Amino acid sequence: MEAAIEKYLALKLGVPSVKVSHLLRIPGGASRETWMFKAVWNDEEERHAEEFVLRLDPPASLVESEREHEYAFYRAFEGHPEIPVPRMRWLETGPEHMGAPFFIMDRIPNCESSPRTILEPFWAEARPMLARRKYEILGRIARFDWRGSTIESVIAPPALDACWKRELDYWEDMIDRHEISPQPISRAAIRWLRANPPPPAERISVVHGDYRTGNFLYRTDGIHGIVDWEMAHLGDPLEDLAWSFMEAWEWARDGKKGGIIDVEDAIAAWEHTSGMTVDRDALRWWDVLMGVKGQALWLTGAHSFADGRSSELILAMTAYWLNNFQDEILLRSMGRSA
Repeated sequence: MEAAIEKYLALKLGVPSVKVSHLLRIPGGASRETWMFKAVWNDEEERHAEEFVLRLDPPASLVESEREHEYAFYRAFEGHPEIPVPRMRWLETGPEHMGAPFFIMDRIPNCESSPRTILEPFWAEARPMLARRKYEILGRIARFDWRGSTIESVIAPPALDACWKRELDYWEDMIDRHEISPQPISRAAIRWLRANPPPPAERISVVHGDYRTGNFLYRTDGIHGIVDWEMAHLGDPLEDLAWSFMEAWEWARDGKKGGIIDVEDAIAAWEHTSGMTVDRDALRWWDVLMGVKGQALWLTGAHSFADGRSSELILAMTAYWLNNFQDEILLRSMGRSA
């Protein structure tokens, strides 16, 4: 793989050769292969040494999406003063160079991303600030004016009253296609969701799609990158809020959302920066749908592993670990919404 990257970078940089070192796959990703590496090259003027991240399509994953889709959302936020993302470099939509579509972006150095590391004593002083910052950024994402950006080249906006149905149809279809055994609790949740639709979205916003502790890069002085935009789309901003609140992300099982913040503090920070008010009944509806979405993702991974399209143990592990727990989460969500 080093040789393939070296050849590709030499071509894109227009130099005779590039030396790649410190190539390492970042563990834990269940949707994309993520590799970081250092590249060194000389041009006519000077020697360059830079660190990059490569996001490569795997044979199978939890998520079905296109590389140019994620790339467009990153590009839309490049240089934004309050929504930090890595700088994008190159996108390839075919398999010619690496055997699968990929893109390369700058690495943001000296950051953590683990949702468990942030719970360690070292982070105790910075944790309240990071938690507040997490939801301030999410509020700014909800407020972001995507019109005229690269996002419009890859996705069309839904109508205000169509956001809920589009997402529900999509995740129900994923369960239809990938369930290995019957899913009675998810099916009951889907029936409830269709019988009790939420009001139209207050506005059509960018929805990150997987906004949670673990998908931002942080240091003690703040959050320096929002990453993993493969499920990004346009829709109801309450969807992101509900996903970030899902019980599966409460790592300490103490009720703190994403393991780091009380729900009312998170909502207050989000409302302050988004300029919107959270409709609590609508948020409860999205809470139930996010339980269905979670189950659809775990089932997709399990199906990919079971039919031999992937040998990634994380796909089997997430299904084994989360399938029953997700049912428990759904039951509690439906109880809160009754």
